[in-house]
Amino acid sequence: MTALNTNPDSASASQREISGEITAIETAYQHAGVEETQPRLDYPPYRSSLLRHPTKDPHHADPETLELCSPVFGERDVHKLEADLTIAHRGEPIGERIVVTGRVLDGQGRPVRRQLVEIWQANSAGRYIHKRDQHHAPIDPNFTGVGRCLTDEDGNYRFTTIKPGPYPWKNHHNAWRPAHIHFSLFGTDFTQRMITQMYFPGDPLFPFDPIYQSIVDAKARERLVAAYDHDVTSHEWSTGYRWDIVLTGSNRTPLDDEEN
Repeated sequence: MTALNTNPDSASASQREISGEITAIETAYQHAGVEETQPRLDYPPYRSSLLRHPTKDPHHADPETLELCSPVFGERDVHKLEADLTIAHRGEPIGERIVVTGRVLDGQGRPVRRQLVEIWQANSAGRYIHKRDQHHAPIDPNFTGVGRCLTDEDGNYRFTTIKPGPYPWKNHHNAWRPAHIHFSLFGTDFTQRMITQMYFPGDPLFPFDPIYQSIVDAKARERLVAAYDHDVTSHEWSTGYRWDIVLTGSNRTPLDDEEN
């Protein structure tokens, strides 16, 4: 779930003001001529980032030996049925059934095998199963919105789920997040974790969302958007989307450093 805003003055800002700030930052970025492919930690239109982003340069610290040698999970701990978010309850969830699939790759295009991929998301009405999410949208009793799987020998992952809806998030007046799915990837120890978000093509909320726009490079932002894939779509069953995750290199998938 995207972190709720903790800045008491943020709600007074209008979307027009936020959009103006986004435009000014993007214009300055284009004039600077220096490529940025990851989200800015200090991004004023994303109001709570001003209170939560790191203010000191990071320093390398050796993790405890236990974190490097103890297992995070075993292959026997992840059941293949956990990748289908539509079968966790007795009834069927409400909304558009979708399949999201893709490959996890390194910077040289090689598959990253046997990686734990976890997802969480809002339901089709834009509501999370979380006590802090109390906006006026219905809870679906047949949809919890969490799943996981392991990548196969070719680095493939595959989830069956419900397309999430957009939701309000209190960053400013009339603030709405585009529909998205959160992704987490685990390596072989606790220090190897990546968190990011996948979006859907053609969302009209993209220009208005400070979290999406905190990646100031347009090409880097596009790497967070899945592609509709008719070959993944199933006859009379589900639509399909394909989204590859690149862990390193110039085409690296942008990460969620602000994720809560």
